[in-house]
Amino acid sequence: MVSKRLSREAGHKRKFLAIVDETPECDRAVAYAAHRASTTNGSVVLLFVVEPGDFQHWLGVEQIMREEAMQNAQSALNTFATKIRETIGIEPELVVREGKTADEIHGLIEEDQDIAILVLGASNAKEGPGPLVSSIAGKGAAFPIPVTVVPHSLTDEEIESLA
Repeated sequence: MVSKRLSREAGHKRKFLAIVDETPECDRAVAYAAHRASTTNGSVVLLFVVEPGDFQHWLGVEQIMREEAMQNAQSALNTFATKIRETIGIEPELVVREGKTADEIHGLIEEDQDIAILVLGASNAKEGPGPLVSSIAGKGAAFPIPVTVVPHSLTDEEIESLA
């Protein structure tokens, strides 16, 4: 169970949460979330999760790898933020977390009661929609907020018309 959403109360805005990662489909999710936020007078939150399993090395190497991963995460978020500012004219909220992706998504949703919609991009690969979409869909009705899955094949024009 998730805490009560506050996005419809005075002084709050509905937030669309998009996950940023290195997959090509995340671009489609970010574009849809930003357009949807713009057309509904909401806002967009971009989350990049750095998986902790990548840092199982000697202490010095582990610290350098963690710092590089955090810099890469911030760089990816800044790239998407710049595109959103220039094309849509809204200021996204940027969040970097370290942990398991599904846990960090749930944690952020619980902490930020204005987040009302999770937007994910689906891969067009024959292996399936991607690990994140599969893991969220596998939870079924147990997921705390509505999830919008955006197909990788949608063009910018199609996303704009649908959002």
